[in-house]
Formats: sequence, C-alpha cells, structure tokens
Amino acid sequence: MRGLPKTFWALWTGTLINRSGAFVMLYLEIHMVAYYGFSATFAGLVLGLFGAGLAVGSLVGGILADRWGRRGTLLISNLGQAVTAVVVGLTFEALWIAVLAMVFGFWNGLGRAPFSATMVDVLGPSARLRGMNLNYWAINLGFSVAAILAGVLSSAPHMTVFLITAGAHVLTTVLVFKLIPETKPSAVRMEVKPTGSIKAVLTDRVFMVFVSLNLGLWVVIEACKLIPIAMHQRGLDPADYGTVIAVNGVMIVLGQLFVPKLISRRKRTHVLAAAALLVGLGMGAVAVAGTVPLLMLTVVVWTAGEMLNAPVNGAYIADLSQPEMRGRYQGVASSSFTLANFIAPVFGGILLDHAPPATLWVVLAGLGLAVAIGQIVTGPARDRRAALLTQQQGVPVAAVS
Repeated sequence: MRGLPKTFWALWTGTLINRSGAFVMLYLEIHMVAYYGFSATFAGLVLGLFGAGLAVGSLVGGILADRWGRRGTLLISNLGQAVTAVVVGLTFEALWIAVLAMVFGFWNGLGRAPFSATMVDVLGPSARLRGMNLNYWAINLGFSVAAILAGVLSSAPHMTVFLITAGAHVLTTVLVFKLIPETKPSAVRMEVKPTGSIKAVLTDRVFMVFVSLNLGLWVVIEACKLIPIAMHQRGLDPADYGTVIAVNGVMIVLGQLFVPKLISRRKRTHVLAAAALLVGLGMGAVAVAGTVPLLMLTVVVWTAGEMLNAPVNGAYIADLSQPEMRGRYQGVASSSFTLANFIAPVFGGILLDHAPPATLWVVLAGLGLAVAIGQIVTGPARDRRAALLTQQQGVPVAAVS
C-alpha cells in the first residue's frame, strides 16, 4: 500500500516468514497430552512456562531496545529461537521440554518490543492504525500457513517441524541484518534526554490500567490453547484442533484488511468494549460446544472480537508511549499479551483437571464482560492522555481521534 515506508514492509515480510515457520508450540499444543502422554495440568504448565518466558523476554527486550538498539536485539532474538527450536526437537524428557519451552519463550519475547518499537518509529500517528492492522494480518496469514504445514507434515520425521522453525528464524535474522536499519531515536533528534527507567512506565497509571485490561482480554484469548485438552476429555480427536483453530487464521486473513474501514468512524473505546464482549461470548460458548462444527462456531465469535481489538489496541499503545522510552513502553505492553500465555494455560489446565467441565469457560466469559466494562470506564482518561502526547510531538489531535 502507498504511503508506508520501506522499513515497514521489511518488518512485515519478516513477520510473514517468522510466523509461517512457527511450528514448535503449535506442535506441542496438539501432541503433549495425546502423544507425549502429559497430564492436562503438566501440559498447561509447559505452555505457561513458555508464556512466562515470553513475559520476561518482553521486558528485557524493551529495555535493550532503548539502551542498546532495536536492530541488535532483534538479531539476537531470532538466533536464540533458531537454536532453541532444534534442541526442543531433540528432547523428549518432560522436565527438559518444560525448561526449553520457557527458554524458547524468552527468545521469542525478546524480539517483540524492539519489533513494535521499530514499527512505531517508522509509522507516523496517522499511519499507525493501518500499519498495525497490516502487520496483524501478516501474523495470522503466517499462522494459517504454519497450521496447514503442520497438518501436511504430521507424518513427516519428528525433527522436520523443528528444523523448519529454525530455518524460518535464520531467514528472518538475515532479513533484519540486510534490510532493517537502527531506528532508535537519538537524544539530539528527540531534544529530550532519554532518562527514565522501567519503573517510570510501571507507575504510569493510565498506561498500566490499559495494560491490565489487555492482560485480561488475552487471558481469555490464550485459553484457546486448552481446547485440544478439552476435546481429548470429551472423547473428540485432539488432532481436529488444527481444523478448529484454522478458522481463526482464515477469518483474519480474509477479513482483517477491511477492519480499519469498518471501525474508522467509531470511538476506539467502544470498539475495544465490543471486542471484549465478543471474545468472552465466544470462549464461554466452548462450555456447550460438544462437536467439532460447534467448536468452529465458537472460534468465529471470539475471532471477530480479536479482529476488532488488534489495530485499535496497537495504535493506543503507540499513542500512550513516551517517545524517548518507546522500547520500555512496548516491552511492558507486550508483557500483558505474553503473561497471558502463562496465566491461561496454567490455571486453565488446573480447572480442566479439577473442576466441573464448564467452569473454565464460564470464568472466561465473565472475564470478557469485566474487560468490556473496564474499557468503557477508563476510556475518557486514556483518550485525553493520547491526545496530549500526540500534541507534544507536533501532530494534530485529529490525526489520532
């Protein structure tokens, strides 16, 4: 699309390559109970440790992005993922799989803040919604390709999945090295001394309330990783999870590019509230979905909410970030998504093992409702802060309204 810089398209291409080869956790989600023989609680713990690694990596990556630079952090992140993917493929012991899942999550999280910060650096406020939406589309296009390839390669030698993931990360490393420059704002260009620590972000009340609401929403969304365990408990084939979750990727690939036009004349807070209600309703409906087609229908509902949330959420995070600490802000924001990767599978796995079957899904529906209410209540303060920061950067308020 016209008007977006070359660096953005290099990042977009990196996203597509990276996500198309992202087999490792998808493979483990499907096979940990049925193939590796883990309990639902332990499988949830493994997924949770991956999420914990993501969260820690996101915070570290945010700090490094501001202090060291975006480009170098991205390079280390992708190389670390490539090496770890190979080692995971060579491991069958439960303890080592758990540890390596956390390490893989750390390297994955390390690259998220510098990636997002680079994107915000090169996109002006007027292009952020469009750019974030396009990148989210690439994420899900890549995920859809990964899901299809995972099915195609299900009978291939075990190491094939892990080697393809490693190859995708190596290719992304080369792309970053060749095409993506360092975009970290210099103290001279910003005319602001880049002091401030991660504590300054954590004490930014308006921003942290928004981060907390994001965490709540993504706890609901990330519970989708427990659907194959629920399917196994109900006597359904967990391998059909690929078919169920593919609905998510297909919807986003086919429809995400139309979302900005759909929401352009609506208040961002209202869009986020509607998104949370749809996500809660869809995930809550898993409680009564006893067949593969019905499970696919639940994915349709919560995916619609996810699609509405993604571009608005990304633009808000950018607008609420102090420019001289953009990496730190992106790191903390990313931790709200990644920490959900820990909370949802760990506590969800426990509920699936020890509570009545519908409990988890009813709790998730209630959490979606709570997030929707929180977005409405806190929206005015968030809009005032976004407008103030945008004005301080010399951009008209209308550009981000």
